[in-house]
Amino acid sequence: MKAPKLPGASALLTDITPLRASPQFRRLFAGTALSSVGSSFTAFAIPLQVYDITRSPFAVGAIGLAGLVPTLVIGFFGGSVIDAVDRRKLVLITSSCLAAVSALLAAQAIAGLRVVWILYALVVVESGLAAVNAPARRTFIPSLLGPDLLAAGLALNRISFQVTLIAGPALAGLITAAAGGHLQACYLIDTVSFGAALYGVAGLPPMPPLADVARPGLRAVAEGLQFIRRSQVLAGTFLADLNATVLALPVALFPAIDAERFGRNPTTLGLFYTAIGVGGLVSSAFTGPLTRVSRAGLMMLVTVSIWGAAFAGFALARSLWLTLALLAIAGAADTFSVVLRGAIVQAVTTDALRGRLTSAEYVIGAGGDSLGGLESGALGSLTSPVISALTGGLATVVVSVVLGLALPKFVAYRAGTNAEAGPAGTEAADERPADEVPAHEAPTTRPAAQNSSK
Repeated sequence: MKAPKLPGASALLTDITPLRASPQFRRLFAGTALSSVGSSFTAFAIPLQVYDITRSPFAVGAIGLAGLVPTLVIGFFGGSVIDAVDRRKLVLITSSCLAAVSALLAAQAIAGLRVVWILYALVVVESGLAAVNAPARRTFIPSLLGPDLLAAGLALNRISFQVTLIAGPALAGLITAAAGGHLQACYLIDTVSFGAALYGVAGLPPMPPLADVARPGLRAVAEGLQFIRRSQVLAGTFLADLNATVLALPVALFPAIDAERFGRNPTTLGLFYTAIGVGGLVSSAFTGPLTRVSRAGLMMLVTVSIWGAAFAGFALARSLWLTLALLAIAGAADTFSVVLRGAIVQAVTTDALRGRLTSAEYVIGAGGDSLGGLESGALGSLTSPVISALTGGLATVVVSVVLGLALPKFVAYRAGTNAEAGPAGTEAADERPADEVPAHEAPTTRPAAQNSSK
């Protein structure tokens, strides 16, 4: 009897066809990768600056609360704007405004201000702008690549994010340590890096709205929310993501755990973030099978459970090597989860609703991050950082099992067979058996775009 044929290495590796097939995607990919390194410098600097001023895990977690309100208020409404205007122009405008916010962060650091409310205020403004900028960018990938290369483009985008997660915090930690703990260099680098972001977007073609798209407003927002409500697949995707971010995202505890276990070493703190990025980068290089996975919903629940279990282990680890190894496992699971989430959302979304559904995805992701930071920081202050990280990770595993039992259509979802394709107001296709979905209802996208706040 012949031995089963194993898949070749090329089948496991991430497909780089989108970089060869689309020069516009290639330029956008390069510009975003460079600019995202700058964003990671600011993401490293703000929590550390708040902790240095307050010495409070709750104050660090409150950064999430400062970002949550504008994300929720502006995010959903922003989706209706994205669908109704030229998306390329919108991103150019919001990216320029975000660069100005980074410049103000640099200015307050150079002036030596130790005023927490200024940092919170700038986070509020930054979050409001990102709530429009990031979802608009995410609509570029399906517009530039089309459905056949969508999953591969999302995987490449994730690799870029993971490289940023490795290089950014590690470099930020080294630069901060070399500067004697001062953070102004981090903010200045972020400000300059917006040039790459603008370069990547400026080379894209105009992306005007479709003629029959609803005008921005509450009615347009309601159409998008109704579309989600009718789809157990979309609802399951978003709930699984909220489960991971709200319950098991102890990033707000990193400065406190670093201070408790490793003596408040900026280099070690940078390694915490870098370890997540290393794990994510390794898994990003082997996302080829994700483009062919048949049970994407079930697989997403599995990866979220691994994420939660890894952070529970991180809470108990005492040695640096074990701490970093568990964070790397969490990063690997997160990469698979995010690629699966993005592929599901884009596959079941029509182009007329793409901005609103992508904004909903962003709001849930960013809002979950904010709530997760607040929850872990508050619980860490009331109990201890270890208890907060441990209980959050274990709770994520339990809730993943509950979601699997409560949402059978999400667990049974098979890519390409039950994606919604009608306009808002029609029945979601995942409410019918896969073999009853007509061929003409397959998801479509406009021919001839990326993902980040830049």
